Amino acid sequence: MLPIHAILEPLKAALFATNAVVLAAPPGAGKTTVVPLALLDQSWLGESKVLVLEPRRLAARAAAERMAASLGEQAGETVGYRTRLQSRIGARTRIEVITEGVFTRMILDDPGLEGVGAVLFDEFHERSLDADLGLALARETQGLLREDLRLLVMSATLDITGVSALLGGAPVIEAEGRMFPVETRYLGRNAAERLEDAAARAVRLALTEQTGSVLVFLPGQGEIHRIAQRLKDAVRDPAVDIAPLYGALDAKEQDRAIRPAEPGRRKVVLATSVAETSLTIEGVRVVIDGGLSRVPRFEASSGLTRLATVRVSRSSAEQRRGRAGRVEPGVCYRLWDEEATRGLVPHQRPEILEADLTAFALDLARWGARTTEGLALLDQPPAGAFAEARKVLERLGALDAGGALTTHGQRLTRIPLPPRLAHMVAAASDSGDASLGARMAAVLSEPGLGGHDVDLRERLRELDRDRSPRARDAMKLADRWARAAGGGRGGEADPGALLAEAFPERVAKARGKPGEVLLASGRGAFVEPTDLLAREPWLAVAELGGGDARDRIRLAVPVDPAALEQRIAVEDRLTREPSGRMTMRRIRRIGAIVVDEKVVGAPDRAAITAALKAEVERDGLADLKSGDRASGLRARLAFLGGLEAGWPDVSDEGLRTGRETWLWPLLDNVQSIDAISDAALEAGLKTLIPWDRQRALEELAPARLQTPLGSASIDYAAHGGPRVDIRVQELFGVTVHPTVGAGRVHLTLALLSPARRPVQVTKDLPGFWAGSWAAVRAEMRGRYPRHPWPEDPTKADATSRAKPRGA
Repeated sequence: MLPIHAILEPLKAALFATNAVVLAAPPGAGKTTVVPLALLDQSWLGESKVLVLEPRRLAARAAAERMAASLGEQAGETVGYRTRLQSRIGARTRIEVITEGVFTRMILDDPGLEGVGAVLFDEFHERSLDADLGLALARETQGLLREDLRLLVMSATLDITGVSALLGGAPVIEAEGRMFPVETRYLGRNAAERLEDAAARAVRLALTEQTGSVLVFLPGQGEIHRIAQRLKDAVRDPAVDIAPLYGALDAKEQDRAIRPAEPGRRKVVLATSVAETSLTIEGVRVVIDGGLSRVPRFEASSGLTRLATVRVSRSSAEQRRGRAGRVEPGVCYRLWDEEATRGLVPHQRPEILEADLTAFALDLARWGARTTEGLALLDQPPAGAFAEARKVLERLGALDAGGALTTHGQRLTRIPLPPRLAHMVAAASDSGDASLGARMAAVLSEPGLGGHDVDLRERLRELDRDRSPRARDAMKLADRWARAAGGGRGGEADPGALLAEAFPERVAKARGKPGEVLLASGRGAFVEPTDLLAREPWLAVAELGGGDARDRIRLAVPVDPAALEQRIAVEDRLTREPSGRMTMRRIRRIGAIVVDEKVVGAPDRAAITAALKAEVERDGLADLKSGDRASGLRARLAFLGGLEAGWPDVSDEGLRTGRETWLWPLLDNVQSIDAISDAALEAGLKTLIPWDRQRALEELAPARLQTPLGSASIDYAAHGGPRVDIRVQELFGVTVHPTVGAGRVHLTLALLSPARRPVQVTKDLPGFWAGSWAAVRAEMRGRYPRHPWPEDPTKADATSRAKPRGA
């Protein structure tokens, strides 16, 4: 009997009494396969279905097949499953195990979830974006349409209190775990050693020291294939089978990895994080943890989602370790030092904080929500990433300026793909070639489909030749996407043009060395010089690999520049030739890529002024050459603006906002921005001052301080307030500390020696004369004996000269 059986009755009672419950059960307790079956006889369920949500397709299929087997049935009878590529659902199906993305589309299509009595969110601690959104939408359905709908959130490691509060104080049922003792051994790892080499060495050690099958956690498919090759060359025991396990693997190969090793044989399962939860791999009593996982990280600045290799969290490391103790005492080898465990983060960051939110924003718009306010989300999405997602949807024509779903946006929601790819399929359909767009979307969204060639055309040809079950499922799915887009037929679309529709910022033009390109986003990228694509002048790029200064192109296709005409922006820019003559150049560009440019003639005055205005609109005020006069006036106005209301805003943003008032008139008499004189800039800034404040400027913030010997410049931009640097002798006889702002602000006086070296900084000149002057006088008399240093400077005459010789 599994530990979950001990809490089934309290769980049933809680679901009878309320419509939201949280179940905390550690790995191996049996929650995934026992709980759904236990709910089938509940009176509140009636003849309705139970939906069980899993984060991965592999887990959904395995859970459904295991539940069906426990009933002596095949998947598709009482228990079925539904994923993006496969569906095994029959007329008698009462339990549907589905992926979280499938549920999101299901509830968007039918907010009332007709025929569904309960939704079980399994492995919710993984905090996928689809799970967070699905729970939020299901909670709204409960509140508005279906009070009778039951929600059960099941998790192995999670902030139970937070989830309970999110569900209105839902009761929490906790199950004990069932795990045999697991010995942890730390093998460490040389930083210079490749992970595959360290893992292969650990596998050979485990096969020598331990019995039973081995589960090895690796970050991705590439590492799995490389270590598989190493083990085939190094492991001589014919009774040891090497079994890869990852999401893009064919279903038969996945089943081979999951099922128990045959009698007398051992198995080494090389898996990604798909094996952390939900799946039980029979016969495993040894785990080797590489300590790394590969997670998507979205960069709003580039619009790219990159796969980042990161250290696992502490909770993931424990989940992995626990896999060794599912069926008997086991051993976990960790490829790091013991003290490094303390440095692991407790949990991985929720996907909503890291992911591309474009699909999330489109789903919300379809739901009728323009913001996330009021949604039952454990974490709110970052404001910047959400705003960028809305901008992308506007550029695709899916949202209007107010954030409402457009007719085209409604069309995209009928194509179950991320918005960019749905837009691409719709564009292909409009060109009469929906099939091409849909097959491209299949290759772009299913890792490894069509092979690994960099050229998208070759992958499409390989997909057409592929007769594997996974390829056939993908082609059926592509047919459904094509029909959903309108099923346009009879035309011929250009793959490059379609890709540019989806990712316009990834249009690329060749530059420099073979294979070097510039993306429309402004970033550099490259394809290997030996690749045929390196000869192409223009590319549409689908997939990029990370880099500090430039990216590696992983998937692209040539594009005819004629197909990009609608993306070309035309800009007339004023340029100064080496001779000094001004000319007008017409530049055609796609983002940062200059397609071509040419001289279109000598500009007239109106054209020069218009070009200068466009330059300011594009580049801001950085090219203005402010001298002492303009900078000084701006500092005085900024000082007065901080002192009282009614003065113009002369911050960078304020000047840009008011540019038409003070700057535009100055452009009528110059050939370039940097040719505006300091005096003209000062005059332009003065036009911002209201007429009734012109005199007050000189009274409240004079440019200079009047002194017994003349005047000294006031620096209103100085740190600590307006400041005057002046030789101390020039203030002899001054008994009142000078002020500005009608006496409200004391000037900072930086008193200098005859050689203009600092002597004292003060905002209290009389106090200085009466206090520290005596010490300063003694020092100055020693350094500058030919200058007068009176005992009482308040009764002496100001001077800037030394005493005559002999005096």
